Amino acid sequence: MQYRSLGRTGWRVSDISFGAWAIGGAWGQVSDEESMAALHKAVDSGVNFIDTADVYGGGRSERLIAQLKKIRKEEIIVATKAGRKLPQQTVEGYSRENLTAWVDESLRNLSADTLDLLQLHCPSTDQYYDDEVFGILDDFVKAGKIRYYGVSVERVEEALKAIEFPNVQTVQIIFNCFRQRPADLFFPRAHKKQVGILARVPLASGMLTGKLRPDSTFPKDDHRNFNRHGQSFDRGETFAGVDYETGLEAVEEIRALLPAGVSMSQFALRWILMFDAVTCAIPGGKRPDQVADNCRASELPPFSRETMAAVQRIYEKKIRRLVHQRW
Repeated sequence: MQYRSLGRTGWRVSDISFGAWAIGGAWGQVSDEESMAALHKAVDSGVNFIDTADVYGGGRSERLIAQLKKIRKEEIIVATKAGRKLPQQTVEGYSRENLTAWVDESLRNLSADTLDLLQLHCPSTDQYYDDEVFGILDDFVKAGKIRYYGVSVERVEEALKAIEFPNVQTVQIIFNCFRQRPADLFFPRAHKKQVGILARVPLASGMLTGKLRPDSTFPKDDHRNFNRHGQSFDRGETFAGVDYETGLEAVEEIRALLPAGVSMSQFALRWILMFDAVTCAIPGGKRPDQVADNCRASELPPFSRETMAAVQRIYEKKIRRLVHQRW
């Protein structure tokens, strides 16, 4: 496992980390036993950074991570998120009262005295034009409730606004072979300001694993079934906003680029790590074998210019018009 600096925090985190949405909920059924096995496999593989949220399984994900930290002696940095408990995203919803309640609940779920990293969980764009919430977060740092804070965003515009606030340490943004726009303008600016970048949805909800087929089906409680057109939350969260059939076609073209012995998941993750501004990719994993496969991407050699150019051509031909200006 390789490690990169997380912005200005002083932490060095595994460049393939662990996204804990899948072990919380909205990805079909998963047992706590198998989730714990996946978490242990991540730590065994060198992962020292886990990303979760208070709404993943109503705190289930956070509580599983607390169990892990009680067992393992290695340093494990945990980032959680707050804000999606609101029935509707409004600037007024991010009040001191609400933020305090959310932080306190995450502290209880994680059995922690201080949250390592708290991220605002995809608030509305208007939130980034109101500085009050960042003042509240500064107060939480002073009070010892949180060490650092950052944001999770849907759009590049939000990311660019967020890093204008001096104490935003990290930005979590969708970035993968199907969602390349962040690299155009945001990455250079974030890198200059020493802001950590967490690449979320790195496998496009499993599309970039290469394991999905035209006849693949998903459980009723899996967002890949109920949110394909943004019925429950932002469409960009599901298959990176790319329609299913087009995604499958693009994956088949990418498959032709795989080096011998490299899985599609590993290729997609290593592609992300080719961008120096990225601190880490945070793929999810419900099973130990998935986690182990993902983590091996960290050790792959860099891709050639020809390979990177080939991925770019596929994006330009099949994907760009569907997503580039939307997010």
